[in-house]
Amino acid sequence: MQQSFNLRKFNVNDLERITYINRACLPENYSDYFFVDLHRKFPETFIVAEENGEVVGYIMCRVEAGLSSSILRGLIKKGHIVSVAVLPQHRRKSIGEALVVKAMENMQLYNAKQCFLEVRVSNKPAVMLYKKLSFQVTRTIPNYYADGENSYVMTKKLAS
Repeated sequence: MQQSFNLRKFNVNDLERITYINRACLPENYSDYFFVDLHRKFPETFIVAEENGEVVGYIMCRVEAGLSSSILRGLIKKGHIVSVAVLPQHRRKSIGEALVVKAMENMQLYNAKQCFLEVRVSNKPAVMLYKKLSFQVTRTIPNYYADGENSYVMTKKLAS
Protein backbone atom coordinates (compact mmCIF):
# COMPACT_ATOMS: atom_id res chain seq x y z
CA MET A 1 0.00 0.00 0.00
CA GLN A 2 1.28 3.46 -0.90
CA GLN A 3 2.21 5.59 2.11
CA SER A 4 0.10 8.78 2.09
CA PHE A 5 2.30 10.71 4.51
CA ASN A 6 5.90 11.74 4.92
CA LEU A 7 8.11 12.19 7.95
CA ARG A 8 10.50 15.05 8.60
CA LYS A 9 12.27 16.72 11.50
CA PHE A 10 10.28 19.20 13.57
CA ASN A 11 11.10 22.87 13.16
CA VAL A 12 9.94 25.75 15.34
CA ASN A 13 7.41 26.84 12.70
CA ASP A 14 5.56 23.59 13.57
CA LEU A 15 5.17 24.55 17.24
CA GLU A 16 1.61 25.90 17.08
CA ARG A 17 0.40 22.84 15.17
CA ILE A 18 2.21 20.41 17.50
CA THR A 19 0.69 22.14 20.53
CA TYR A 20 -2.74 21.80 18.92
CA ILE A 21 -2.22 18.07 18.22
CA ASN A 22 -0.94 17.49 21.76
CA ARG A 23 -3.99 19.17 23.31
CA ALA A 24 -6.43 17.49 20.89
CA CYS A 25 -5.08 13.98 21.48
CA LEU A 26 -3.63 13.72 24.96
CA PRO A 27 -4.58 14.71 28.50
CA GLU A 28 -0.87 15.35 29.26
CA ASN A 29 -0.01 18.74 27.82
CA TYR A 30 3.33 20.51 27.65
CA SER A 31 4.48 24.11 27.54
CA ASP A 32 5.94 25.65 24.39
CA TYR A 33 9.25 25.86 26.24
CA PHE A 34 9.21 22.08 26.87
CA PHE A 35 8.70 21.31 23.16
CA VAL A 36 11.39 23.77 22.04
CA ASP A 37 13.85 22.61 24.69
CA LEU A 38 13.53 18.94 23.66
CA HIS A 39 13.93 19.96 20.03
CA ARG A 40 17.04 22.01 20.83
CA LYS A 41 18.64 19.12 22.76
CA PHE A 42 17.51 16.17 20.59
CA PRO A 43 16.51 17.48 17.15
CA GLU A 44 16.94 14.10 15.43
CA THR A 45 14.23 12.48 17.58
CA PHE A 46 11.56 15.20 17.28
CA ILE A 47 9.75 14.15 14.12
CA VAL A 48 6.49 15.21 12.49
CA ALA A 49 4.24 13.39 10.05
CA GLU A 50 2.70 15.38 7.23
CA GLU A 51 -0.16 14.49 4.95
CA ASN A 52 -0.93 16.79 2.03
CA GLY A 53 1.41 19.39 3.50
CA GLU A 54 -0.36 19.42 6.88
CA VAL A 55 1.26 18.19 10.11
CA VAL A 56 -1.02 15.42 11.45
CA GLY A 57 1.20 13.78 14.08
CA TYR A 58 4.46 13.99 15.96
CA ILE A 59 6.86 12.17 18.22
CA MET A 60 9.31 13.79 20.61
CA CYS A 61 12.00 12.01 22.55
CA ARG A 62 15.03 12.60 24.69
CA VAL A 63 18.11 10.53 25.45
CA GLU A 64 19.00 9.87 29.07
CA ALA A 65 21.79 8.05 30.84
CA GLY A 66 20.50 5.46 33.23
CA LEU A 67 20.60 1.92 34.45
CA SER A 68 19.45 -0.57 31.93
CA SER A 69 16.34 -2.65 32.33
CA SER A 70 16.80 -6.40 32.42
CA ILE A 71 17.33 -6.36 28.65
CA LEU A 72 20.87 -4.96 28.97
CA ARG A 73 23.21 -4.51 31.94
CA GLY A 74 24.86 -1.45 33.44
CA LEU A 75 24.74 2.29 32.79
CA ILE A 76 23.69 3.06 29.22
CA LYS A 77 22.10 5.76 27.08
CA LYS A 78 18.37 5.21 26.74
CA GLY A 79 15.98 6.82 24.30
CA HIS A 80 12.82 8.00 26.05
CA ILE A 81 9.70 8.46 23.95
CA VAL A 82 8.16 11.41 25.79
CA SER A 83 5.10 11.97 23.62
CA VAL A 84 3.59 10.64 20.41
CA ALA A 85 0.24 11.68 18.97
CA VAL A 86 -1.64 11.41 15.70
CA LEU A 87 -4.89 13.29 15.04
CA PRO A 88 -7.86 10.88 15.27
CA GLN A 89 -8.89 11.31 11.63
CA HIS A 90 -5.39 10.28 10.52
CA ARG A 91 -5.05 7.14 12.64
CA ARG A 92 -4.94 3.59 11.28
CA LYS A 93 -2.62 4.66 8.45
CA SER A 94 0.57 3.41 10.18
CA ILE A 95 1.64 6.99 10.98
CA GLY A 96 2.23 6.29 14.68
CA GLU A 97 4.22 3.17 13.87
CA ALA A 98 6.35 5.03 11.31
CA LEU A 99 7.04 7.84 13.82
CA VAL A 100 8.16 5.37 16.52
CA VAL A 101 10.36 3.39 14.11
CA LYS A 102 12.05 6.55 12.75
CA ALA A 103 12.59 7.96 16.25
CA MET A 104 14.21 4.69 17.38
CA GLU A 105 16.51 4.73 14.35
CA ASN A 106 17.51 8.32 15.12
CA MET A 107 18.05 7.61 18.85
CA GLN A 108 21.05 5.58 17.77
CA LEU A 109 22.66 8.81 16.48
CA TYR A 110 22.89 9.71 20.20
CA ASN A 111 24.32 6.25 21.01
CA ALA A 112 21.13 5.04 22.70
CA LYS A 113 21.16 1.28 23.28
CA GLN A 114 17.62 0.95 24.57
CA CYS A 115 14.28 2.72 24.13
CA PHE A 116 11.52 3.10 26.68
CA LEU A 117 8.21 4.85 27.15
CA GLU A 118 5.30 5.13 29.54
CA VAL A 119 1.81 4.33 28.30
CA ARG A 120 -1.58 4.31 29.98
CA VAL A 121 -2.59 0.78 30.96
CA SER A 122 -6.00 1.49 29.35
CA ASN A 123 -4.51 2.59 26.01
CA LYS A 124 -4.88 -0.80 24.35
CA PRO A 125 -4.21 0.37 20.76
CA ALA A 126 -0.89 1.96 21.80
CA VAL A 127 0.12 -1.05 23.92
CA MET A 128 -0.62 -3.35 20.96
CA LEU A 129 1.42 -1.13 18.62
CA TYR A 130 4.42 -1.13 20.96
CA LYS A 131 4.21 -4.92 21.39
CA LYS A 132 4.10 -5.26 17.58
CA LEU A 133 7.36 -3.26 17.55
CA SER A 134 8.88 -5.72 20.10
CA PHE A 135 8.55 -3.56 23.21
CA GLN A 136 8.02 -5.48 26.44
CA VAL A 137 6.20 -4.34 29.56
CA THR A 138 9.01 -4.12 32.13
CA ARG A 139 7.02 -2.65 35.03
CA THR A 140 3.87 -0.86 36.07
CA ILE A 141 3.93 2.52 37.79
CA PRO A 142 0.87 3.03 40.02
CA ASN A 143 -0.91 6.39 39.79
CA TYR A 144 1.54 7.67 37.16
CA TYR A 145 -0.91 10.01 35.46
CA ALA A 146 -2.56 13.08 37.00
CA ASP A 147 -5.94 11.33 36.94
CA GLY A 148 -4.52 8.41 38.95
CA GLU A 149 -4.26 5.91 36.11
CA ASN A 150 -1.38 3.44 36.14
CA SER A 151 1.31 3.39 33.47
CA TYR A 152 3.18 0.55 31.87
CA VAL A 153 6.86 1.13 31.26
CA MET A 154 7.64 -0.58 27.97
CA THR A 155 11.21 -1.19 26.87
CA LYS A 156 13.01 -2.37 23.76
CA LYS A 157 16.67 -3.00 22.99
CA LEU A 158 17.81 -0.99 19.97
CA ALA A 159 19.73 -2.61 17.14
CA SER A 160 23.47 -2.22 17.56
